[in-house]
Amino acid sequence: MTYLFDDPSEFAADAVAGLVASQPGLMQVHGGVVRSAPTPAGQPALVAGGGSGHYPAFAGWVGPGMAHGAPSGNVFASPSASQVCSVARNAENGGGVILGFGNYAGDVLHFGLAAEKLRADGIDVRIVKVSDDIASNSPQNHRDRRGIAGDLPVFKIVGAAIEAGADLEAAEQVAIRANDATRSFGVAFDGCTLPGADAPLFHVEDGQMAVGLGIHGEPGVRDVPLGTAREVAAMLVDGVLAEEPDRAPEGDGGYRGRAAVIVNGLGTVKYEELYVVYGHVARMLAQRGITPVRPEVGEHVTSLDMAGLSLTVVFLDEELEELWLAPVDTPAFHRGAMPARDAADGAASVGAVRWEPGVDPIPQASEESRAAAHKVSGVLDLFEAVCAREEAELGRIDAVAGDGDHGQGMVFGSKGAAEAARAAVADGAGARTVLVHAGEAWSEAAGGTSGALWGAALIAAGGTVSDGAGVQGSQVVDALVAGVDTIGRLGGAVEGDKTMMDAALPFRRVLLETFDGVDAAAAISAAAAAAREAAEATASITATKGRARVLGEKSMGTPDPGALSFSVLMAELGAHLS
Repeated sequence: MTYLFDDPSEFAADAVAGLVASQPGLMQVHGGVVRSAPTPAGQPALVAGGGSGHYPAFAGWVGPGMAHGAPSGNVFASPSASQVCSVARNAENGGGVILGFGNYAGDVLHFGLAAEKLRADGIDVRIVKVSDDIASNSPQNHRDRRGIAGDLPVFKIVGAAIEAGADLEAAEQVAIRANDATRSFGVAFDGCTLPGADAPLFHVEDGQMAVGLGIHGEPGVRDVPLGTAREVAAMLVDGVLAEEPDRAPEGDGGYRGRAAVIVNGLGTVKYEELYVVYGHVARMLAQRGITPVRPEVGEHVTSLDMAGLSLTVVFLDEELEELWLAPVDTPAFHRGAMPARDAADGAASVGAVRWEPGVDPIPQASEESRAAAHKVSGVLDLFEAVCAREEAELGRIDAVAGDGDHGQGMVFGSKGAAEAARAAVADGAGARTVLVHAGEAWSEAAGGTSGALWGAALIAAGGTVSDGAGVQGSQVVDALVAGVDTIGRLGGAVEGDKTMMDAALPFRRVLLETFDGVDAAAAISAAAAAAREAAEATASITATKGRARVLGEKSMGTPDPGALSFSVLMAELGAHLS
């Protein structure tokens, strides 16, 4: 379990602050860390990040030869779009940005939204999603797999390419090639425990091991009998080498049987155990005619205290091998000696001026809109209380085929939104501004998929009202419809995918069918009942979207937590307005 923490909700932030205090090469900015030395002018900035709980990924990889910055979300939750933007702005110095992250739904949403904002401000942005986990999709869909320990070699290789002088286009192409050459496979012997929790997110029975683990506390795709170290190594080697590419003729620079090899510990398995496994891996690779190139054995991409390990193999060509072997100097990953750099290089550049997110001024609002804003704030206070009440149950449901953090994410998000709304009301904000501030705060406080979607929904709802007038019943309905439509557009899910949309779309239909133009509360309550029925019905379907997609069969018999939390909040909203 996780023993040392103060306030569990501040664990991720406290860990980043302590890391920066111990590392003179790092600087803390809003949302994460960047190198304390500015990025040389014109050099592309690699901004690689994700949720906390994976150290040394990702903040431990910030330094020469690797990343320029790392946004850090809550434990197992994506950083918000504003956090990603903040780190990117502090790292970028005229050469554009590569946003790198593991291929998880929340990261895709938040980093994607950040990319849109940065591009709107004239910054060239490229996105690289690591997708090395062979257990999470078919070989034909390699780029739609999860990212696990393959994050290390992909970001190491692209960081080396940038250090060697690659421009943004060339660095992006190297990153894509490195990801396409990387395969990982892992097993777990028991789950990890979130700070403040009294039980792990999942449990593996004695004498069993979970095959195909994720790094966000997800259980494996199947349980099998626990083997010896040699048997585990054989299963992992057979898994990754099933996708070994054809070997190129001598002299053409392609894959010639040389590979970067990583045995990665997830947090509890001891280094001696990892070396026992690697000994078998090395012999098995040699039997297949594969030469390991500068292998790495240790904890590189962890999952708090999960008991497990993974094997990563990068099928190297000549260029990828050169970049894999290049020097790197970060808090957690060192290799060779970095070339000396002119102390003045970049020192007087714009990158030396750190960017901080500003506070938008509160627009003037009418008395009627300020009264409506007060009511909006009251609704968000209600949501905060309901999410706190439902946290344990939502986390329990999410742990069946997800990562167990949905309840926690909803608590963080609703608390952040309620606090932002109260602050905006105290400053005299109208209804639109309160909703927009609350949406931005929900996204940032929660991270993850639900944070992105609920934050975007509140912002969309704000677009249906104004700061110059009150809010009528028809506008409440319009705001809810706009929120649902935004969730659908961003998430890309439809009914039957086993997501929040399985409850949100029936809610939308019944809301519009029953609203009589006057009594919004009655229509919301009727729609919420339909949403609850639809949410419960998701127990009988298999997930095809989101994190639960990988463990689709395990999701059978349990309702989708996002659909359930949506229906609960809408029911409370209807009762409150009544």
